[in-house]
Amino acid sequence: MIRLKVHGVLDDPNTENHVVVLRKEEGFEVLPIWVGSVEGHAIRLALEGVVPPRPASHDLLRDIARNIGLVVTRVVVTDINENTYYASIYIKANDSEYSIDARPSDAIAFALRVPCPIYATGDVMKHRAGETLDVWLKRLDSHNFGKESMRFNCDENPSRSA
Repeated sequence: MIRLKVHGVLDDPNTENHVVVLRKEEGFEVLPIWVGSVEGHAIRLALEGVVPPRPASHDLLRDIARNIGLVVTRVVVTDINENTYYASIYIKANDSEYSIDARPSDAIAFALRVPCPIYATGDVMKHRAGETLDVWLKRLDSHNFGKESMRFNCDENPSRSA
């Protein structure tokens, strides 16, 4: 498994969806996952540390888990099939571990609130969008991340000259 961090949430200029950009914790490889606008907003709020006046769904799940003694150990993006990603949330209770099927957007939003590590399987990283991904990333403006300059060539080491 490959450990990832949420690098940012972008508005997709071609759709009304958002793109959650996960980045390999030790390296420069990225995994973008397209999510709905509501899901993207939930992830963005968690990244920015915004606490809503009333608990949102992911906050409610976090509070339930804490209050009944569940320990969320990790979230894993487990599969990709026809451009649809799948994820699991792993929870420990009473010396047993359970895997719960989840949409990646919900799993990521939950992981940011608990907090717990986020992973992807090697197969997911290998079979991500590939060439289509590289074309899409080249069209992005770095200001979407709120940083002056970002580099997103998934196949190239950024320390080498282009």
